[in-house]
Amino acid sequence: MNEHYPFVNPPLPYAYDALEPYIDTQTMYLHHDRHLQRYVVELNTILRDQPELQNLSLPELISDPESLPEDVRQGIINYGGGVYNHILYFNGMTNSQTRAGAEALYPAIVRDFGSLEEFFNQYKRKALSVFGSGFAWLVLAPDGTLEIVTTRNQDTPIADGFCVVTGMDVWEHAYYLKRFNDRAAYIEDWFHVVNWEVADELYKQCMNNIENQRETAPAQPSDTLGAPTAEQEPVPAPETYTGPGSGLDELP
Repeated sequence: MNEHYPFVNPPLPYAYDALEPYIDTQTMYLHHDRHLQRYVVELNTILRDQPELQNLSLPELISDPESLPEDVRQGIINYGGGVYNHILYFNGMTNSQTRAGAEALYPAIVRDFGSLEEFFNQYKRKALSVFGSGFAWLVLAPDGTLEIVTTRNQDTPIADGFCVVTGMDVWEHAYYLKRFNDRAAYIEDWFHVVNWEVADELYKQCMNNIENQRETAPAQPSDTLGAPTAEQEPVPAPETYTGPGSGLDELP
């Protein structure tokens, strides 16, 4: 998308029906073309009268909310966060038949969560714990460890110093047409379409940022919402887990 104002709604990186049968086509139309589009329009409306903010990238706008003018702060948190969160969410999914593995992220998940099964169980519990609307995120903390965190509404983890690896939208508009109010079923569906290749690239970039800034500052968000770099020794896959996302260790 545009690096700064005026922002645009980028097209999906796949067809609207590409995530079937897990995420239905109608939901993808409404979610991307209506919900995300509204966030883009509202953000641009706010920034139209704020020339001092118009050259800032999206991560720069939302990573330090306290630095924003008070009269537009909450609007930028809501709509800027809505744009940022949704682009990460949409870019973080792919057709379940075309998913690739995660050569750097996979061993880090096993290191920090103990096993893939425990990682998915923790992620699901966190996503279910969101009261009302929000997101559940896999993030890299400034100390280089992976964590699962939640945010409410359109708040973003980068405002708390985390670097995003992947994120799940748990607003009901993400799943209501297919799953009604059954968030647990939607979470299982989402695990089937996570783009682990993109998550791996984001993880590498987060690690690279931490290594470059370890002496002076915590990890910073990526302006590109997805990019590469960094390698780790592979960890043997747990033999017993065959649930959603169990192919995370399988490289193309």
